[in-house]
Order: sequence, then C-alpha cells, then structure tokens
Amino acid sequence: MIKIYSDAAVSGNPGPAGAGCLIIINGQQHQFSHSLPATDNHHAEFMAASWAFEQLAQFKSADQIIFFYTDSRLVSDAIGKGYAKKYAAELSRLLTLIDQYPTVVTEWLPEKLNHGAHQLALQALHQSHT
Repeated sequence: MIKIYSDAAVSGNPGPAGAGCLIIINGQQHQFSHSLPATDNHHAEFMAASWAFEQLAQFKSADQIIFFYTDSRLVSDAIGKGYAKKYAAELSRLLTLIDQYPTVVTEWLPEKLNHGAHQLALQALHQSHT
C-alpha cells in the first residue's frame, strides 16, 4: 500500500506557485517539493497532483494499491467524476498518470490534515522567490 499526499501553494491568484508531495511506501516517507510556473490556485493543485504521480513512477510500484490524498475538493471531485469543466486538459493529464496503476483510491482531506504536503509546497514557493 502506498499513500500520496499532494498540495500546491500560490502567492497571489494567479501568482508564483509551488508543489509538495509526501509519498509513504511501507512506512518510509519520501518528501518532494517543486517550483511551479505562475498560475491560479486550482491549476496549481492539478499540476501538483500530476507531479506527485510523476514522482511515484521512480519507485516502480505499479502493482500496489495507492491512496491519493488532496485538500483540493476540485481535484478530488474531478477525479471521481472524470470531469472538470475549466480544467479538462489538466484532468486528462492527471488521469493518464493515475491510469498507470491498477487501483488508486482518491480521498479529499481537510487542509489541516495535509500539513506535510502543504509545508513542502510552501517550501517550494519560498525557494522560487529567492
């Protein structure tokens, strides 16, 4: 079983952005942060989610059940419905990455429970300003 937590941070809306993800495999944590181009918050959340699944690829874990957690209702709802009116291209990219795995369970969680990924996203955002 693998757990992925992703988040984005944006300074302004739109503005500079950062992505963070925490991947937990067999109890071992792997932390990643990455600067994103200036964008709006919703787009950044989709970018962060896609980027998190790109990071997962390095662990060669295609046969494991994946639990994906995001504090973006838009992202979690779009994955569940397979539809996002204003973010169709971003959702398509994300679903292509998700479809590489046999079982991915997506769950929305409150921001306060996504603290690790949030801190990593803030770290990436601050690094992009320096």
